[in-house]
Amino acid sequence: MGGEQGWVEEVRSLIVANQHRLSVLIVEQDEEAQLQLKGIMAGQDYGVTCISEPLRAPEEVRQNRYQLIFLDVSPESAGAEALAAIRDVDTDICVIATTGVASVEAAVATMKHQAFHYLQKPLCEEEVLAVVEEAIRDRGLLVDLETHLNSEVGRRIRTQRHESELTLKQLANRTGLSVSLISQIELGKSAASMSTIHKLAAALGVKITYFFETL
Repeated sequence: MGGEQGWVEEVRSLIVANQHRLSVLIVEQDEEAQLQLKGIMAGQDYGVTCISEPLRAPEEVRQNRYQLIFLDVSPESAGAEALAAIRDVDTDICVIATTGVASVEAAVATMKHQAFHYLQKPLCEEEVLAVVEEAIRDRGLLVDLETHLNSEVGRRIRTQRHESELTLKQLANRTGLSVSLISQIELGKSAASMSTIHKLAAALGVKITYFFETL
């Protein structure tokens, strides 16, 4: 067991050491709006870079790694042109368009270039966060590798439990763990300790390494 546990601890340490935050680029000419978005994103502990000139955005995307862009496409900006150029650089990056002057024509043009969402200013923090959460979920944006680890370990525990034809209660009885704890681990909402992982592995008839292979 000692060798297995040491290997798993090494995997955990490596993953946590290399975890990364959601990387966000804010392209906004209006200083107040830029500061607002920066504050909202930084408040979620996301990595944030801000630029004021939309036409700089394509080169910024080319040179750096971003997962999400807030791009002002108001008529007085060059945001629409910048969005088209961004798509020439990266066809997949998630772009949330913002505008101070909403119009059907602008919305259609923005969506033509596959913007994920179209938000009208003044921005509402709750709406911004809801759209970002939707983007993370729908586009599979990876916020950090520790979250991925918890989710994948939970999925493997649940899969193995189903293959063993065990209910949560039966697995709880075998391990001495609570049904609630096992459920939270399976859902990826709680990180399992090495002691807990060992108990689950023994009860399910697998090696500890089963939960961490190929992560």
